[in-house]
Amino acid sequence: MRAKVLDNARELGLDVKVQRLPGATASPADAAKAVGCGQSRIALCAVYVADGDPVVCIAAADCVVDLDLLADTLDVAEIRTATASETRTATGFPASGVPPFGHGLPVVFDRALMQHATVWTAAGDGYTVVEIESQQLVGCTGATVAPVTAPAA
Repeated sequence: MRAKVLDNARELGLDVKVQRLPGATASPADAAKAVGCGQSRIALCAVYVADGDPVVCIAAADCVVDLDLLADTLDVAEIRTATASETRTATGFPASGVPPFGHGLPVVFDRALMQHATVWTAAGDGYTVVEIESQQLVGCTGATVAPVTAPAA
């Protein structure tokens, strides 16, 4: 899976820094510690089902996606988190490793992540991450940038 993500990054002309994390599936806290950053720079890519269609939302690990804000951003009536099976079917990747690109789905990028020059995100599995410039990530995915999170309690 990781090779597919790195191939996609090259095809998009992205210069990414890759780091393999210890353990089979690293938590956001583990990933932040391993790469030497705060959880606000760990960008989680989760799949949601919006009026029946899959979309990817990229948000900081230290925030919670507000489904009402996400629904408003997408102008949909119903939205929910995709199941693990729906995530794999829609992206070809496990829920723990959904990358921000290479799946062809619409992407929403939380505005809070724009405060960081670079973010770290999954690279196809639960233990490999890539560092990428926030602006570059928005550009290569055609993401809609909007405020869709609240700080985690």
